[in-house]
Amino acid sequence: MVSRPHGGKLVNRVAHGKRLEHLRAEAQELPRIDISYEKYIDILDIAHGAFSPLEGFLLQEDYLYVLDDMRLSNDLPWTIPIVLDVDPEEISGVKEGDDIALYHKGEPVAVMRVEEIYGWDKKKHAQSVYKTLDTGHPGVKKTFEMKELLVGGTIDLIKDLEHPLMHRILWPAETRILFREKGWKKIVAFQTRNVPHRGHEYVQKAALTFTDGILIHPLIGWKKPGDYKDEVIFAAYEALIKHYYPENVTVLAGLVMNMRYAGPREAVHHAIVRKNFGCTHFIIGRDHAGVGDYYGPYEAWEIFDEFPDLGIVPLFIREAFYCKKCGGMVNEKICPHPEEYRIRISGTKLRKMIREGKMPPEYMMRPEVARVVLSFKDPFVH
Repeated sequence: MVSRPHGGKLVNRVAHGKRLEHLRAEAQELPRIDISYEKYIDILDIAHGAFSPLEGFLLQEDYLYVLDDMRLSNDLPWTIPIVLDVDPEEISGVKEGDDIALYHKGEPVAVMRVEEIYGWDKKKHAQSVYKTLDTGHPGVKKTFEMKELLVGGTIDLIKDLEHPLMHRILWPAETRILFREKGWKKIVAFQTRNVPHRGHEYVQKAALTFTDGILIHPLIGWKKPGDYKDEVIFAAYEALIKHYYPENVTVLAGLVMNMRYAGPREAVHHAIVRKNFGCTHFIIGRDHAGVGDYYGPYEAWEIFDEFPDLGIVPLFIREAFYCKKCGGMVNEKICPHPEEYRIRISGTKLRKMIREGKMPPEYMMRPEVARVVLSFKDPFVH
């Protein structure tokens, strides 16, 4: 059965019709807050139900519960605080109960009902969410750069995302319909920011052996230099699916969501988001959503012991490697041979080969996939 949304109801805060016209007109008269692309993405995820049950940015009680207990105040699991930060001068003259307009790149994108304005402790936030105060961690660095106050309240989206790959993006209401049409009851999700190598394929197919279908979910949006471009990832996956997957077992759809690199907490968050998309299972990678060596390799697996009530099944599939003795892709659980027979697939090595225009060996990447990636004059973000 397609999973029930987190909290029981799929949130929809996208304004339509007369309400949209009214809110757009109202936004011109309201106090204005300018927001970053990342905050705009959070608003899109709230409005389209990916962050159900959230209907807006967190109020203080929920925020503190998330920091301390990894749950909302009603005891529902929730691990990442979704907050809107503002400067005191930006919000001067605004009181609780007022509406404000949220602007991105000079245009109003949402109207927000201000329910609460509150202070926060950046050190506590960073330590709770990221388990470190080291500003070498990108999430901690961003936390310390945030503004002094937080504003909580419901939002209404009045301008949807414009993106060259809009036709590749599906929101939870759409994937749920699609899974039902396909007759899938057990659906596994796989999150990625990379073109697929043989290790990714192995993990996906291992999960497919006991589910009806897989949602391959590349992140669309902000990328750091050296990452693959969105269009390259989609083209590479299309080649893999065409040549190496049975018909009607895959859905390839873009996910508009920020990466926070919060390791174990973010692994749970990613699972909750896939539950809202209708998935029943979610693949958790080794060091899922980690960065550097801030988290242990299997911390993102262990944290799920604290959430027996999550409502989606985490799948812990071990990292795959090529074994010369086994003659194929395997993992530590099923390969008895020593390290000298094992060839690990390194994303760094793959990128280097592709930069140099070299064809990766077949044990690392399918030739059909490699040819597609190499066909792009410049497959990487700068």
